[in-house]
Amino acid sequence: MFPYGFLFQDKDSKVPSFEINVFIFCYLCAMAKSRSNKSKSKQPLLKKITNIATKVFLYFLMVSFLWVLAYRFINPPITLLMVLRNIERKSDGKSFKTEKKWVDFDDMSDNMKRAAVSAEDQLFLKHIGFDVKAIEKAFAANAKSKKVKGGSTISQQTAKNVFLWPGRSWIRKGFEAYFTLLIEMLWSKERILEVYLNVIEMGDGIYGAEAAAQSYYGKSCHKLSKAQAALIAACFPNPIRWTPKNPTRYIRHRQYLILRNMNRLGPLDF
Repeated sequence: MFPYGFLFQDKDSKVPSFEINVFIFCYLCAMAKSRSNKSKSKQPLLKKITNIATKVFLYFLMVSFLWVLAYRFINPPITLLMVLRNIERKSDGKSFKTEKKWVDFDDMSDNMKRAAVSAEDQLFLKHIGFDVKAIEKAFAANAKSKKVKGGSTISQQTAKNVFLWPGRSWIRKGFEAYFTLLIEMLWSKERILEVYLNVIEMGDGIYGAEAAAQSYYGKSCHKLSKAQAALIAACFPNPIRWTPKNPTRYIRHRQYLILRNMNRLGPLDF
């Protein structure tokens, strides 16, 4: 009857083999049940983790979508870069400094708009957030040189400056790509360029075209000449290192290239 009965057919044993087999059978059943319970206890834990991860992911999608949508109509009051720069200034014994003044797109100098596009992203009006050829060139150049060359579009830079932290990690790049797609879907090209030219760093504690124009030339950004706008744009890659007040030969050469691109670019038809 029982599979283990033949093992306990001891004639001298005072314990009946039947009772031994029943004991073994019950023991095996208990072990099987215990293993089943352990397996079941693991499944709810995995399910809980999956549910939490799913909720966090959906919550992030909802919040980020609403955040980007809100900034289509609301001007970003501050960025994480501004906060981090002030922390750095404080650690260096300097006072807080955040010079910025918002200027609407229509009140901004056409020279400043064209200089920014000519310097950073000449295909700005044609792509949907990414310039694949520029990214490929930057990747190839970075593989050969220790100097890091960027291939980010104006849309990518806007996403990084408004919604993210500075850095070059792959995680941040992933978030940058996500927010770039969102602003390309939810904002117009005018809005992207308007936000870009109002929030990007243009000097030590200086953010946006208006603050830069006032600081470097003592005038509003809608009065900037081609040469002045091109010189400001020439310093975009590293506004802490370079300044229009004391341009190096390299910056002067960049200004010349930007001016040449501005003449080739033609009107910005948004």
